[in-house]
Amino acid sequence: MRAMLLVNPKATTTNARTRDVLIRALGAAVELSVEETRYRGHAAALAATARAKGYDVVAVLGGDGTINETVNGLLNPVNGGDVPPGEEIPPGEDPSAGRPALIVIPGGSANVFARALGLPNDPVESTGAVLEALREGRRRTVGLGQALWEGQSRYFTFCSGMGYDAEVVRAVEGLRGTGRKATPARYVNTALRHYLATDKRHPAMRLTGPGIPAAEGVFMAIISNTSPWTYVGTRPVTPTPWASFETGLDLLGLRRMGPMTLAATIRQILTESDVLPAGRHLVQLHDEPEFTLTAERPVAFQLDGDYLGERETVTFRSTRNALQVLV
Repeated sequence: MRAMLLVNPKATTTNARTRDVLIRALGAAVELSVEETRYRGHAAALAATARAKGYDVVAVLGGDGTINETVNGLLNPVNGGDVPPGEEIPPGEDPSAGRPALIVIPGGSANVFARALGLPNDPVESTGAVLEALREGRRRTVGLGQALWEGQSRYFTFCSGMGYDAEVVRAVEGLRGTGRKATPARYVNTALRHYLATDKRHPAMRLTGPGIPAAEGVFMAIISNTSPWTYVGTRPVTPTPWASFETGLDLLGLRRMGPMTLAATIRQILTESDVLPAGRHLVQLHDEPEFTLTAERPVAFQLDGDYLGERETVTFRSTRNALQVLV
């Protein structure tokens, strides 16, 4: 079995010791080549190369951003994807077939995708878990989300968002550009500070979709491919608790952003992990194949915690059985 290991040396919790332990352990189990990511988008290019060269497995040591790039490289080997827009995979065919399987070793701050798969948050412990999966041939086929806008598309593993949460991601990325690490505490502190500045009076977005009643006046929207949405330390944050890798996409939208309303919603998603948040100001979807958010002015847009600029229209689509993960 041939495997390519992608290492992001700048990931929040990645260090030389972790890398060396992983290389020795994987190298004893498979025929291994190792590549370091050196710039934004490099992991996607390396993953696409691994697929083109017929590798059986692509392993990633890094955070959610590096994992997202890798997944997009595996699914979009050449400028756009396996199935042209508007066409469907023939019934009975497995869309994950023919792609390298994925191994995830958490090396970032939140490590949402790895933890949602049930892996330990510690990279050394996760290495042991995936080696066991390798020995036993244990694989899990997962679905992904896909965002499409202005002729572009990108897959996401656990979440996307438009509005306030994406504004917070943008602010944290700005802090990372000054050399500060993206810790959970930094996200929380940035969210609190940014709340004072965000527009809480003029909602910009409208939600539409096949068979979905249109919803107007949406301030922010969280789109989930699984649950939890993120973690604050060890505590899962679950705005869409019914989301999973085996279903379509879920959504939680907020039509009010007042402090009391927002505080009540936050309390629910932090303390009631299996219960849908309640409130007349909420817009909720579960297990949907496709929907669109349209804004009357450009709003911030993020995907797997990666800020992608301001957009006016984004369509979100579920891609079932997209990828095999050794877990």
